[in-house]
Amino acid sequence: MPTITVNGKKRDIQSPASTPLLYVLRDELDVTSPQFGCGLAQCGACSVLLDGKEIRSCITPASAAVGKEITTLEGLPARWAKQRNLIGAEAENTLHPVQTAWIEEQTPLCGFCQSGMMIKATELLEKTPNPTVPEIKAAFTTSGPSPHLCRCGSYSAIVEAVRHAATLMAKGGAQ
Repeated sequence: MPTITVNGKKRDIQSPASTPLLYVLRDELDVTSPQFGCGLAQCGACSVLLDGKEIRSCITPASAAVGKEITTLEGLPARWAKQRNLIGAEAENTLHPVQTAWIEEQTPLCGFCQSGMMIKATELLEKTPNPTVPEIKAAFTTSGPSPHLCRCGSYSAIVEAVRHAATLMAKGGAQ
């Protein structure tokens, strides 16, 4: 029985190794933030971090995650707490600055794509703490297997939320 690490917790899985990670996360482990959007890695709704790099879980076999750290939207607070060396109640009561920015900027419209958008924003901000607007746009359009798609068209709000998150991260967290 293979074991994968999801949001800091080791989890045994029953699914065959070739099962897409998205199905293992949603159907077997009840981790529901990655969404099934297209099944072809063309929209980004299923994005998760695998050892800190954004991947499309709809086409990634579960076997590719064995021995690696998977982070979903649910795991962003713990990821931030670990990066900031927060412990106890302070760690338990924190959101990742990307999540805080999304809330404060009221970024989502329907919200379907937003988990993937926040995963991509986290990857970007961990590599480029103060990205320019062109760098933000490139991260969401040309740096992955395909652009991240938002059917509602909240792209300008997403750019603003990423800029806000960069400011929050530079300050060490929430305002």
